[in-house]
Amino acid sequence: MSQVAGTEYAEPESAASQLGDDEFAALKREVTEWVTGPGEDFAERIEADGALPPELFGELRDRGYLSLAAPERLGGRGIPFPQYLELMEIFSRSHASIRMLVHVINGTWRAMDPYMTEEQRAEFVVPSVTGRKLVAFTLTEATGGTGADIHTTVRREGDTYLLNGEKHLITFGVKCDWWLLAARLEGSSGKHGVVALMVPNTGLPGADVIDDSETMGVHGTDHAILRFHDTPVPVANRVGEEDQGLEVMLGGFLLPSRVSVAMSCIGLAERAQELAVQYAQRRETFGKKLAERQAVQFLLAENFADIRAARALVLEAARAYENDDPEAGVLSSASKMVAVDMLTRVTDKALQIHGGQGYWKRNPIERVYRDARAQRFEEGTNEIQKLVVGRAVLTGQV
Repeated sequence: MSQVAGTEYAEPESAASQLGDDEFAALKREVTEWVTGPGEDFAERIEADGALPPELFGELRDRGYLSLAAPERLGGRGIPFPQYLELMEIFSRSHASIRMLVHVINGTWRAMDPYMTEEQRAEFVVPSVTGRKLVAFTLTEATGGTGADIHTTVRREGDTYLLNGEKHLITFGVKCDWWLLAARLEGSSGKHGVVALMVPNTGLPGADVIDDSETMGVHGTDHAILRFHDTPVPVANRVGEEDQGLEVMLGGFLLPSRVSVAMSCIGLAERAQELAVQYAQRRETFGKKLAERQAVQFLLAENFADIRAARALVLEAARAYENDDPEAGVLSSASKMVAVDMLTRVTDKALQIHGGQGYWKRNPIERVYRDARAQRFEEGTNEIQKLVVGRAVLTGQV
């Protein structure tokens, strides 16, 4: 147990208990049946309409898919991180926006929970875990880089912070109920002075929400540009203490989220491979199936090995996070770095096996290929991950 924000707090993963083999196998079958059945129906509607069907969120919530990872004390199912990632692997074979909903809602509680009072948990965390409210992780800025490069500011006047600045690429930032937002105290710099705030998306004075959802892939997921001018936020909505903002945003959410994104690369690569195999087995040229041609077999063999190698590293990173291993941070970056590069290679080869047919939207590989590009920058670019890993190697941390 540890003391955080003046209240006794049980570490999130201590409440998780490993599901038995039979119980977990049954849950994986259930998720697989949903992804390949209703999930595919939803995917077709999302691509046709460019928006999430209104009933999708409710269905994911009612099936318990939005509360898989959180502990039971928060209304979750308490599934341990490595087992949760195996479920994320399955969800990632579905439409990218379905994966995004499951990924974000099963992750944002990790940032909020350790730093909140019991009253805050009841107001923010439990409604998020149980799917009654949607929280958008709000860090990225158009004029900044990563981590401590934050330009959005707050100044305190009594019991209120006045928020100024701009955020962009905020997933679910248009339709969410709350923004979990990082800003810095006016006059501060570097890693110091950053605060995390729960900002309500309720038409606050001085807050502009711009829908920026026209993207190459991941159709249906809304993205926002947010602009604030002296927007009032109660000090009571601060997560943790002043100066803990980066700790909340980076350690609480981004470390495990990078591993989750890495596993989403595995699932999407497996879907691309599945589509390539199916196409190779039915497509004929000059009287022979593509699957009989050595060149195609080589591509499929390379994909298989690539996927399995990346998957092993992702699960190693998951176990390190679960066990509070000192190498958990660098392994999370390494796993995402490797998995993203793997996904790029696998989807490219899978599309090539489809030939010109794969370029048309009527074939599922076209959507998979587009959606795969998003992971290249989600939760930090590969260039940032390489910096993290390189510095750890040079300083003897690994």
